Amino acid sequence: MSEKLKLEEKIINMLKTVYDPEIPVDVYELGLIYAVDIDDEKNVTISMTLTSPSCPVAESLPVEVEEKVATVTEVKSAKVNITFEPAWDKSMMSEEAQFELGFL
Repeated sequence: MSEKLKLEEKIINMLKTVYDPEIPVDVYELGLIYAVDIDDEKNVTISMTLTSPSCPVAESLPVEVEEKVATVTEVKSAKVNITFEPAWDKSMMSEEAQFELGFL
């Protein structure tokens, strides 16, 4: 496994520690993370969405994601870009998340 893939795995494991406070499922399993990009200097850019544009944690959740990803040892910096394209819907959740929330 390449160094970049190992780092991406560590970042994903860290993302799985960030929860939407209204839903007992982490942001990764919810399907809120669209992309994890790592450049050659190990600066990380995360494209993510929220369950809705009026999400009550719209201010705090991206900051929590940035702060937690920045704690991964190899990461030089972390930045979150919020997007609503495509709009999130429950089909983006992992099967585990859908089961946890009673959708399966």
